[in-house]
Formats: sequence, structure tokens, C-alpha cells
Amino acid sequence: MLKKVSTEKAPGAIGPYSQAIICGDMLFTSGQIPINPETGAIEAADITAQTEQVMKNLGAVLAEAGTSFENVVKTTCFLASISDFAAFNEVYAKYFVSKPARSCVAVKDLPKGALCEVELIAVIK
Repeated sequence: MLKKVSTEKAPGAIGPYSQAIICGDMLFTSGQIPINPETGAIEAADITAQTEQVMKNLGAVLAEAGTSFENVVKTTCFLASISDFAAFNEVYAKYFVSKPARSCVAVKDLPKGALCEVELIAVIK
């Protein structure tokens, strides 16, 4: 049985999808971009601040689902510019200390002009 996860502490879906879905003991999140859920806008201008907001958003979804960053098994990261890779990694490393499996790619564009987007898969414990 699938269970939808939704929290006001992370941006609401801007399309026909859920913030996350629980299937069995696994959580699958949709991609999070650096939208401040209180304002509905991307306020941060640089990759460091945008990555911090993405992590806050993911943390809120993880908490709502009853899990945490420590239980993440896989992430997929999208960068608007590969030149932001090092700065992105500095922030990423603070949150994903368990070093889950990861893919990280540069893409042509992200929604709302975001510089990064991250989705993840985690175990519910």
C-alpha cells in the first residue's frame, strides 16, 4: 500500500505529484528545489544558500515520514552548472554523513531557475 507524505514545512507540489511516497519501509521523495515554504519563493541567490534550503526541505519531508538523513540510501542530485559541484558538495556532506549512494548530474535548466535539486530514497525506521 502506498502512503502519500505531505508537510507544510516543505514546499507544496507545483504539479501533479506528491512531496513523497512511502512504499513498505521505503520513502521516495520528489525532487526538492530551494523554495522557502513560508514564502513560496526561491530567496537564496548562490549555490551554497540554495543547497542549504534544499536540505531543510528534504529534512522536513524526512521528519514527516518518520525517518532522517541517516537512513538515506540513495540520492539523485541535479545542478544547473557543474561548476557549482564543489560548493554543492560542501553543504551536501554536512547532511549526508552516512555517504549514501549518489548520482549527480548537470542539467540544462531546473524549475523556477533553481541552481540545484535533490531527490532521495530512504528507509523508514
